[in-house]
Amino acid sequence: MTHEYTVPGELGEPAVETAEVAEPGAVTIVVPTFNESANIRQLLRQITESVPSRLPCEVVFVDDSTDDTPQVIHEAAKDCPFPVTVLHRDEPVGGLGGAVVEGMKAATSEWIVVMDGDCQHPPSLVPELVATGERSNAGLVVASRYIKGGSRAGLAGSYRVAVSRGATWLTKALFPRRLHGISDPMSGFFAIRRSAVTAEVLQPLGYKILLELAVRSRPRGVTEIPFVFQDRFAGESKSSAQEGLRFLRHLAGLRTASPVARMVGFGLIGVTGFVPNLLALWMLTRLGMHYVPAEIIANQFGVAWNFLLIEHLLFRDRRRHRRLWDRIGRFGLLANADLVLRIPLIALFVHRLGMGALSATALALVTTFVLRFVGTEALVYLPRRGRGSGTAARRAV
Repeated sequence: MTHEYTVPGELGEPAVETAEVAEPGAVTIVVPTFNESANIRQLLRQITESVPSRLPCEVVFVDDSTDDTPQVIHEAAKDCPFPVTVLHRDEPVGGLGGAVVEGMKAATSEWIVVMDGDCQHPPSLVPELVATGERSNAGLVVASRYIKGGSRAGLAGSYRVAVSRGATWLTKALFPRRLHGISDPMSGFFAIRRSAVTAEVLQPLGYKILLELAVRSRPRGVTEIPFVFQDRFAGESKSSAQEGLRFLRHLAGLRTASPVARMVGFGLIGVTGFVPNLLALWMLTRLGMHYVPAEIIANQFGVAWNFLLIEHLLFRDRRRHRRLWDRIGRFGLLANADLVLRIPLIALFVHRLGMGALSATALALVTTFVLRFVGTEALVYLPRRGRGSGTAARRAV
């Protein structure tokens, strides 16, 4: 459930009421936060000093904190000459990326600027991001550390620098067309037109929301401005090995979003399933089991391996459609039906079509593979027909 609190602006009017119709060039600054209480006052002070004098603004915090961050925002916002809204989420669905999507849905201005709450993204660049988008008629303006005038100076330590560069190289290699013209797809600092955001197609996982936006619904026209990544004002980075794994799962989900890519991934996963299958067969026969029952049992090891990879790499976003035991049962039946169907198919191709044994086996493998992929997608991971949407509890503070 999401709870929304609106802090009045300087004129004393609720932000939800005063910002229903955005002024030309106005901006909504979306800030996802997780235990950033020590940074809030500094961030709002920097925004106050650099944004309102150049363009109207509002700030929307989407908070997943377990500390007193919402209370600190409430107190600090009393001194701000612009509306400040806090959306506190009881369940941080989608991580930081999911928080950003919630903030975009709540935005009332045509331009939305996304930035972190740790003061590493300079608010003084917010007006320039919007102005650049207006001048170039772009839908997305990225603040980049990797173009002339930019710097990643605020990244702490050579390890984080190497991870950042490696992640940037990997994403650009996987999505060369979608990320064309974006030198810093890992940036968390960017401006996007609200009209260019299609929230329904977004499936964020973790903290790389720009990558999600660029790949799933790339806005028309993309440009960049340089920025210097600042030192963190207070607290510690939220980067972790767990976030790294979520990022890799996110990449796999984005890369296999199309049916053709999913089929290729399905086939590659199927090939890897031969390893546990053969290892289990070797162990069982070494223990004295006859090769026929040993093969039947060993095949289940390959099926289990394939199921785990397919669950986490290909159909992560569809798993909620059925219960786990239902998915396992359906997948197991389809995978084992492949063995039962293949032998009659080979016999049909040989005796009815006059094919050789080798070519008949190859054709049967291809046929059963396609049928298994279609059956798995249709019978095990049917897309959800509708997504539930929570309602925000609104009250003025």
